[in-house]
Amino acid sequence: MNSNHDFCGSDVWREMVREQIIPWALGDGVLGDDLLEVGPGFGATTEVFSERVARLTAVEIDPRLAARLTERFAGTNVEVVEGDATDLPFPDDRFSGATCFSMLHHVPGEALQDRLFAEVARVLRPGAAFVATDSLHSDDLRDFHEGDTYEPIDPAGLADRLTAAGFRDVEVETNDYGWAARARTA
Repeated sequence: MNSNHDFCGSDVWREMVREQIIPWALGDGVLGDDLLEVGPGFGATTEVFSERVARLTAVEIDPRLAARLTERFAGTNVEVVEGDATDLPFPDDRFSGATCFSMLHHVPGEALQDRLFAEVARVLRPGAAFVATDSLHSDDLRDFHEGDTYEPIDPAGLADRLTAAGFRDVEVETNDYGWAARARTA
């Protein structure tokens, strides 16, 4: 990620995540007691979700961010795993729920994005919830990501992609923040 992403560690972003984005995306969804968080980045969502579940496993591909998160959440109910969400190191049916907030545009290409969705479905228990959000494409966001991976997902085709990955009851909606998807494993 380029240095513009330092904003994702700011108090402004943490407040927006806590007060606006998570409540909108999660709705009345229940994530259970053993949550998987994919791509926590600077940990704004990790902070919120760790207060709502008994156990949270955060998978972060960036070694620097994984180390920061490990230090920040040491001694809490959060386990940070440095890893690639397209090849998760967990057994089938492990987690009671999963989240993925504002990071999917960093996954290069539709094939890897779909592999991530399939891996999340694999490690979720039957009927478990998956909640994901991301931004909508814009020229400003493309410019913000200069020198960085920026491959936003078109929400118009997202329900079909999630269904193909093993999810059902898929809902996708958009607003000023971007899109939110809610689904359950089959």
